Amino acid sequence: MGQPQAPEGAGTGATGVTGAAGAGTATAAPAAAGPSASRPPLRVGMVGYAFMGAAHSQGWRTAGRVFDLPLDPVLAVICGRDGDAVRTAAGRHGWAAAETDWRVLVARDDIDLVDICTPGDSHAEIALAALAAGKHVLCEKPLANTVAEAEAMTRAADAAALRGQLAMVGFNYRRVPATALARRMVAEGRLGRLRHVRVTYLQDWLVDPAAPLTWRLRKELAGSGALGDLGAHIVDLAQYLTGEHLAGVSALTETFVRQRPLPGGAAPGRPAAPGDGSTGEVTVDDAAVFTGRFPSGALASFEATRYATGRKNALRIEVNGEHGSLAFDLERLNELSYHDATEPGTHAGFRRILVTEPDHPYLDAWWPPGHGLGYEHTFVHQARDLVHAIAAGQAPEPSFADGLQVQRVLAAVEESAEKNAVYTAITP
Repeated sequence: MGQPQAPEGAGTGATGVTGAAGAGTATAAPAAAGPSASRPPLRVGMVGYAFMGAAHSQGWRTAGRVFDLPLDPVLAVICGRDGDAVRTAAGRHGWAAAETDWRVLVARDDIDLVDICTPGDSHAEIALAALAAGKHVLCEKPLANTVAEAEAMTRAADAAALRGQLAMVGFNYRRVPATALARRMVAEGRLGRLRHVRVTYLQDWLVDPAAPLTWRLRKELAGSGALGDLGAHIVDLAQYLTGEHLAGVSALTETFVRQRPLPGGAAPGRPAAPGDGSTGEVTVDDAAVFTGRFPSGALASFEATRYATGRKNALRIEVNGEHGSLAFDLERLNELSYHDATEPGTHAGFRRILVTEPDHPYLDAWWPPGHGLGYEHTFVHQARDLVHAIAAGQAPEPSFADGLQVQRVLAAVEESAEKNAVYTAITP
């Protein structure tokens, strides 16, 4: 696992292969900031413009204005199927042009990197095409909808790396300064031999049974439900902090509401008038609970749900070792709790570390001590790390291979749940 304070690939260099010729016709949007005269450009084309598209835009737009980067990220083209909506997004987020066909974006010769922020069913197709066209790739998590897709993407990324193209999967919670500090402390041996890892990721946006059947509730589009949406994050974060891959899991999943109203009353393949009462089947899990074992013998527990009433985005992780413990709460993301068990019991206990000092991960370029960061900064840090890796020609983390390993854990969870929690080993 990498250490963000010493960024992957901190050297300088060119952007690598720029891709195939034959750019498509784009719709112009308000011009984005151009490259610095002293830094080569890294021209980004992004597919997707909704929630994650906005977050990634913030990262690309801000990284070069905060950190001293060897390449200058340029928001060149954004892509989405709805022409009016994608042009609006281009203007709002600072992209220079807009496309409505991702194949045209991938084929453009003025794009160095393709950033994939679409639903999971299109990740593999877009990533494979982008790598074949000579582009670097950033793909949102989970890497794919199936292990087979993730394997194909990883093989393509490995082959592309030999040509100088790099690929990374976007697990942004690695880029919270407090979690990066926790990883450093574990790697330094501050906790000693690890015993327990417990992680929860709780949301409540599906508690209302009248909430509509969005793409996130359809397996053919999302791959899985809370398991892939939230579980992928906590599996990656647990493995990142411990420096170990899970060896096996025992799991239960549940779908609490199995029919939901269709948006606008339209069923797949059957138009219907809005408000006609049409419903569709929820084909993913609503919640997943599973235990796991690390090769070192440490035990882990995980819970991911979108039905935890009152919890909006509550991610919590605690790691217990023979010499101490660490705990992180996303709702207090500038803080890390640490217990040093080697101190005398008379004054030992959990203490609060305010992770805002300039020698904490990522903080050297931000505000004075005590001035906290937020959720959006994780995407700035993600862009920063990827730019450094590309400039230095060094493999970024997390790699597509890391994304594949998480995908294998998710598949093992589903297999175990189908067998009523039978312990299921994870393919190495």
